[in-house]
Amino acid sequence: MHELLTNLTCPADLKKMDLAQLEQLAAELRETIISTVASCGGHLGSSLGVVELTIAIHKVFDSPRDRIVWDVGHQAYVHKLLTGRLENFGSLRQLDGLSGFPKRKESEHDAFDVGHSSTSISAALGMSAGIDIMGGDERVIAVIGDGSLTAGMAFEALNHAGSLKKKLIVILNDNEMSISPNVGALSSFLSRKMSSELFLRFKKETENILNHVPGFGKDLVNLARRAEESLKGFITPGMLFEAFGFDYFGLLDGHNLPEMIATLKNVRNIRGPVLLHVATRKGKGYLPAEKEPAKFHGVGPFDRETGQLVPGKPGAVSYTSVFGKTLSEMAEKDERIVAITAAMPAGTGLSGFAEAFPKRFFDVGIAEQHAVTFAAGLACRGLRPVVALYSTFLQRAYDNVLHDVCLQNLPVSFALDRGGLVGADGPTHHGVFDLSFLRHIPNLVLMAPRNEFELKRAMLTAIEFDGPFAYRYPRGNGEGLSLAQSVEPIPIGKGEILREGKEVAIIAVGSMVGEALKAAEILSRQGVDLLVADARYIKPLDGEMILDIANRVSVLLTAEENALQGGFGSAVLELLSDHGVCQPVIRVGIADHFVEQGTQAELRERVGIDAVSICERINEALTQKAKSVQI
Repeated sequence: MHELLTNLTCPADLKKMDLAQLEQLAAELRETIISTVASCGGHLGSSLGVVELTIAIHKVFDSPRDRIVWDVGHQAYVHKLLTGRLENFGSLRQLDGLSGFPKRKESEHDAFDVGHSSTSISAALGMSAGIDIMGGDERVIAVIGDGSLTAGMAFEALNHAGSLKKKLIVILNDNEMSISPNVGALSSFLSRKMSSELFLRFKKETENILNHVPGFGKDLVNLARRAEESLKGFITPGMLFEAFGFDYFGLLDGHNLPEMIATLKNVRNIRGPVLLHVATRKGKGYLPAEKEPAKFHGVGPFDRETGQLVPGKPGAVSYTSVFGKTLSEMAEKDERIVAITAAMPAGTGLSGFAEAFPKRFFDVGIAEQHAVTFAAGLACRGLRPVVALYSTFLQRAYDNVLHDVCLQNLPVSFALDRGGLVGADGPTHHGVFDLSFLRHIPNLVLMAPRNEFELKRAMLTAIEFDGPFAYRYPRGNGEGLSLAQSVEPIPIGKGEILREGKEVAIIAVGSMVGEALKAAEILSRQGVDLLVADARYIKPLDGEMILDIANRVSVLLTAEENALQGGFGSAVLELLSDHGVCQPVIRVGIADHFVEQGTQAELRERVGIDAVSICERINEALTQKAKSVQI
């Protein structure tokens, strides 16, 4: 069944295959991707949609000499399989396995590390300019989806590319547009003809002749150009890209291998930027994914015969669901509340809110910077906007948070989902930097609730606070607490002692409070008297509580699911230093390195932030203290 794929060791092997073999290879690739993702989860729909497109790219171009830059990388599974990673493909997104995204250290065929959206054109343009400076004739191809093209960065890159006139091919993978039989066929035919070497040479020679006609030659050239643009604009959206200085060709059927190969051969030698507009279908070749592309965008293990997701372990409702339901409940009582997200209404739990309050819900597309400043504008008119983003994606809007919200002290709430380690998506998606890059911004209150009930309280506190407020919560399920009781806001800057003790103290925030309580139970059986406190707030700190604890225990430990540099532990050290307290502090958090993919439990154990690791750090400290006393 996988004869061709099994014997394919590198993209060069595609050069030897005829069309029938390439079609068979496409079927083998789909089968491999479906069976693998059904077993271990991953991004299915987008990868199935670009099978023929990826084959055509590798058939025409010479990777790794020619650079292929994938945007985000959700769709790069075919690329991985065509570049010698079949044997390890079963380890996709698992601990110490293949990354779910292109990664330079993983393969020489991965030209650029990706994971966040809309970077491909910028990176590819930089490579093209670098080739010009260093000398060379390699091609650079950027593959970007229609969703990624909604981000401002993509348009910044298009604008720059058009002005530089570098040799660059941008393939716009449009997987939301259906291909009308008439328009699609005519547009496809036109693009193949207009991209051919004969037509381009004829066009150039004709312009040259017309330019030399005495008196009105230039007028004739302009008239001819307008006629060409009118014809192309009538059946394609190419006018926009032509305005950026690109030669536009499209709309092409991305599942038509002969058409794709022929067009790519035609455009590969065009001097200057080219945009090839390709229509594909998400989930192509697997009916459940074609019917429900959103469900199979990023999916866990599923039954490949039925498409039904494999049920996870029964447990409490997810933090994301608690957030979405609570915000809808709050919005029923407070008409000032509006919700904003960046192309992730389902991922952030806002689908229900969008249905219930369509006029108060805004999906701005993949445009986090705009989302934040748009929220600031809403706040200026008396509304209480809630910006719901994954923690890692707020990094793209740092300046907007600082300049447009916090500088003006506007009442915008930031709901940061996936705070901490997220699991299989790896380093581009771990939300482990937000405490560090937010806590130093003036006017901003920063909080990490320890469970789902505290999350509800944090949300109410944020809405009632007359200024910027950010709260972060982890991926996954809560503790199964009852959410029916009435909710009261949490006093700003007030923590809570959850367990009294006299010898050792753990002051934790967010998800680490639970690990701290587990560690206390383990150590209590060893005779260690341990205090556990939930700081709740990273800013402002409950200085009174922390200083009191520091002055009455012999060992103090801080715990956070965040980078140690500049995080919660650093804030505690600063507090102690400012008050002349010389208590040594053990900081548990994520050290100065990026964390790869794996399950959340595996990663927490590996980086040393689980309950067992906390116990080990405390036992080491107590042993060292005992030795010091003996000396």
